Amino acid sequence: MRWITRGLLAAALALGVVVPATTPGAGAATELIKNGSFSSGTTNWWSSGNTPITIDAGQLKAVVPSGTANKWDAMLGQKVPAFPVHKDHRYVLSFDARASAAREVRTTVQLNVAPYTANLDKTFTVGTTTKRYAFAFTATQEITNSELTFQLGGVAGYTLWLDNVSLVDNYGNVAGDPVSMTSGFYVDPDNNAKVWADKPANAGHPDRQLIIDNLATKPMARWFGGWSGDIADAVHRFVRDADAADKLPTLVAYNIPGRDACGGHSSGGAQAVAAYKDWIETFAASIGNRPALVILEPDSIGDFQCMKTEQDRTDRVEMLSFALRAFKDLAPNTWTYADGTNKGWAVEITVPEVARRLNLIGVASAHGVAVNVSNYYTTADSVAYANELNGRLGASKPFVIDTSRNGNGHNGEWCNPADRKLGVTSRVGGGAEMLLWIKVPGDSDGDCGIGAGIPAGSFDPYLAKSLILGDSTP
Repeated sequence: MRWITRGLLAAALALGVVVPATTPGAGAATELIKNGSFSSGTTNWWSSGNTPITIDAGQLKAVVPSGTANKWDAMLGQKVPAFPVHKDHRYVLSFDARASAAREVRTTVQLNVAPYTANLDKTFTVGTTTKRYAFAFTATQEITNSELTFQLGGVAGYTLWLDNVSLVDNYGNVAGDPVSMTSGFYVDPDNNAKVWADKPANAGHPDRQLIIDNLATKPMARWFGGWSGDIADAVHRFVRDADAADKLPTLVAYNIPGRDACGGHSSGGAQAVAAYKDWIETFAASIGNRPALVILEPDSIGDFQCMKTEQDRTDRVEMLSFALRAFKDLAPNTWTYADGTNKGWAVEITVPEVARRLNLIGVASAHGVAVNVSNYYTTADSVAYANELNGRLGASKPFVIDTSRNGNGHNGEWCNPADRKLGVTSRVGGGAEMLLWIKVPGDSDGDCGIGAGIPAGSFDPYLAKSLILGDSTP
């Protein structure tokens, strides 16, 4: 973990000071699992007699027999020492798992004697490739002697591998500073410009090196939605790799039901309120205590008036409020920014109305507000707008500005307008808390403007070159 500012660490070591494992003032999360990495073999772990466990290449290996009738007929877990689970505390259980064949598995956090009352009871499928799983829950019962179980029976025999098992009590978490925990912004090695440049078919493209130098090597956000597949694994891998590089990643959560309701080109999202809550809670849990920035649901408050019913608007407020609380509770070293639209939205629906909507969704639970996401207004215009907006919130909030495409400002169009230009690359300060490339430069806004025929979110070298040069001449 690289959560200690390098300068502070060096000074402390020079003075002979013992440095704690986490940054002072960061999360006070309590790890409840002993030997979750299996570095001490199978110590603290038990299994039923018909399910032998061993260590295989640093992982726990369990051989599950055939012929069992119930999930609990073949088990492994940890109950020595027993641990407390406190009512109303927020917890995250996470682990890596794979199996020799796809199997349905049950995991519980429960009383370790009859009647085995559970605070978590989750059934899920383990596949043949290693994935990260993350389950968040709020304890509904006070249980002082709890155990963790993996219940493996009731299916044909197979082998299961587990690693990096963690159960964290997030009570008392205090927000850390992800900027000071890292040494700069993360360059996504799989950003769309880099993926395009790495394709053999594009090796001879005349603009390839221009795109590599100006886009593929720059810090920018990665967007997560339904296309991301298993959200726990996708988020975990992204923030894990950023943490290993000692860099700060920016993530965009973009999966709210009825997304882009005002007739844009990015419609979609989760199918229902419950599905979204599960998705966003898993998203937050999968970041865990690692440092990160999250931009929450661009345009989600801007298009309230385009939603079909009052119930749709009520549901959206509920989902956004839930999301902000989830990141606050489960990802203490993440700064989450509620989307605050942009200067253009503010002209259409007024600044007081944008502020009202932000207050309605509980912006107090967010670290700050993001403005100009995927838009073109200059940094100066966006600073002025954000300052005006801040004056109408319940309490002033830090803000970030999307500068990915604002180098030439706004020309009255929003969908792939001509002759726009890259803005300042990601940095701290610049009139805001941070200037960030949130929209991926070169990604189309949709089948429109100079991107006619290019679907929303698709990278195109012509769009990229136009932004690099500030000139859309073919």
